[in-house]
Amino acid sequence: MAKSESNVDRIYDALRRMAADFAFKPDARINESALAAELDASRTPIREALNRLVAEGFLTFRSGRGFFCRSLSPELVMDLYEARVAVEIEAVRLACERGSNSDISALQQDLAEIAPDYTPEADPEKLLAMDELFHLRLCALSRNAELARMLTNLNDRIRYLRLIDLRRLRETAPDGQSMVSAHRSILDAVARRNAKEAATRMRAHIERRRDSATQAVREAYAQLYVPDL
Repeated sequence: MAKSESNVDRIYDALRRMAADFAFKPDARINESALAAELDASRTPIREALNRLVAEGFLTFRSGRGFFCRSLSPELVMDLYEARVAVEIEAVRLACERGSNSDISALQQDLAEIAPDYTPEADPEKLLAMDELFHLRLCALSRNAELARMLTNLNDRIRYLRLIDLRRLRETAPDGQSMVSAHRSILDAVARRNAKEAATRMRAHIERRRDSATQAVREAYAQLYVPDL
């Protein structure tokens, strides 16, 4: 049984990465037979993993037609960003109430230690990983596992577009330290237990890049559908 569960988890993890990275084109039908061959698996664990991804919002299921990759549009991206704002504002509010002084201080110290890594030359993937880790650790201060679970899901569903956005910023106006400054200001408000200020700063931090979603979607389509040479 353990071996069977391990195989299902392996397939699920592989398909989740593919879906998050748009290895399947937006709105494209998923070929279960091809996936089974590619992942050296039977149709049953493939179908189980696909159903999990539907429940998590990475795929959709159309009766009589099968599984499809999720859509990619500015409207849907805005929905995800609005959901992220709601989750993170509630998380930071609870962090002000529930976060221990020692945990807040530890996060402040860790942020200070990695601040020099936010440089114009930094790999966008590394910057994004550091940003996500900070937000997840801050969310953990809320002591609410469901909020942390929802934030992880939202991060995974917008990561592809956020990475495109960070790459564009690196080429036009690299500004990694502004991210550090925003993180520091949010955390300082949490340390002072000022929930209103922390929430205001969190909203401004997230919405600063949300407005570039339309451009990021256009660039994503250009990358996903670039003609084969």
